[in-house]
Amino acid sequence: MKCPFCGNENTRVVDSRPADDNSSIRRRRVCDECDKRFTTYEKVETIPLIVIKKDNNREAYNRKKIEAGILRACHKRPVSVDQITKIVDEVETEVFKFEDKEIPSSAIGELVMSKLKDIDAVAYVRFASVYREFKDVNTFMDELKKALDK
Repeated sequence: MKCPFCGNENTRVVDSRPADDNSSIRRRRVCDECDKRFTTYEKVETIPLIVIKKDNNREAYNRKKIEAGILRACHKRPVSVDQITKIVDEVETEVFKFEDKEIPSSAIGELVMSKLKDIDAVAYVRFASVYREFKDVNTFMDELKKALDK
């Protein structure tokens, strides 16, 4: 593993343990050249997943898109980075459990909304307003009422 600080290719693993989600291994490494420490994660390689968009176009699954959408929904909300990472990890785990090579973006959106609903109601409504493409205030109010009733 190449050192991210000095670029040296000789690094050693000094500690290994399962990551919080138990689906990856966290490795603590030290560089033989500069003695700096860094962390790497090892995950099982999965089959390539294709996302079917609303317009029926297909594109490769991209974890960063889910993360970016959640970050936008949680902007200026009391949601920690750890909570966001946990949501993305949980959604990704569920998506790969489908064992299909193609998954509709609507399924991913629904998973994200179900996770956000439990974390922060405002972030949930923000995400839903973009995801469900609210056309007017009435649609927005209907979603707010649903969130308040639960």
